[in-house]
Amino acid sequence: MHMSKKVVVGLSGGVDSAVAAYLLKKQGFEVVGLFMRNWVEESEDGACTADEDFYDVRRVCGVLDIPYYGVDFSREYYDRVFKHFLSEYERGRTPNPDVLCNREIKFDAFADYARGMGADLIATGHYCRCERREDGNYLLRAADENKDQTYFLNQVTGAQLQDVIFPLGGLLKDEVRAIAAEARLPVAKKKDSTGICFIGERDFRKFLSQYLPMQEGEIRTEDGRCVGRHRGVFYYTLGQRKGLGLGGIKGGAEGAWFVVGKDVKSNVLYVSQGDESRLFHDLIECDEFNFIPHAPKNAVFRCMARIRHRQPLFPATAYILENGGVRVECDEPQRAACAGQYVVLYDKEVCLGGGVMERIGDK
Repeated sequence: MHMSKKVVVGLSGGVDSAVAAYLLKKQGFEVVGLFMRNWVEESEDGACTADEDFYDVRRVCGVLDIPYYGVDFSREYYDRVFKHFLSEYERGRTPNPDVLCNREIKFDAFADYARGMGADLIATGHYCRCERREDGNYLLRAADENKDQTYFLNQVTGAQLQDVIFPLGGLLKDEVRAIAAEARLPVAKKKDSTGICFIGERDFRKFLSQYLPMQEGEIRTEDGRCVGRHRGVFYYTLGQRKGLGLGGIKGGAEGAWFVVGKDVKSNVLYVSQGDESRLFHDLIECDEFNFIPHAPKNAVFRCMARIRHRQPLFPATAYILENGGVRVECDEPQRAACAGQYVVLYDKEVCLGGGVMERIGDK
């Protein structure tokens, strides 16, 4: 039993964190729920989604008979995550704010707050595992490969994992739902949240236009032909096929149109049609790389990698550069690696860490 151990659990109002709290109480921990509000804004129908989630937290804690609190990190989130998100879009890149949120908020500001509450341990509903070894704390993939969230945790440090536990790491999502139903948790059937946390289910274009002025502009082919108009160059990502509004051109090539580049200064979106081979590259370079808990001893090593969440792992060779960056040479070319996103490396089940992709090319 762990009666002397106090665990503060980050409760989101969803089923995963609720089951994490339930399992910890069942194991004998003194469990306290802590809900964090990272974004303050009403939805289009006037309802605040954070209020709805906090209502579910209250209901869960009522069933579990544990105390709960709320904390507002919206200022920290805006300064440390959202400003970076906007600046990356202004550069024509594709950021991933959920990765920064984990490093800057959940495992930094939130964790510090929990320790200030007297927490011996901090727990979340992430699907991953942590293993403590003599040389540091290692981040491991979850048992449920489809739900594994190590990609989003690639910027967390070994030190940040020191007093963190992940109760769901060895469970499948179906098992978590079954546990929630058996425990009669009121969120057992609640739909999983999708997308970026501060945008939620809303229209992404409409949201982003509130912060970045959008101007219509030309859609051009690589040889300079104008084939249509875009609604704001920031909205589009490399490799995107849907939402371009382009049909066939008389006498032109067959196949779907897709984005091959964007010129933010000139407000031009570049597209191609048919053959997608130019989207595939096998060389990725990062100027900085966060190794968890530290870099491997060998400056050159074989590994598995992914460039987006839920992408099947692919084999690669990594080279640690003298400037602290990493070059990743993929065994097979990968489609639509986007500057601003992360490449994450693995040694079997261990997540070695990740870095922002700065340059994408060919070996």
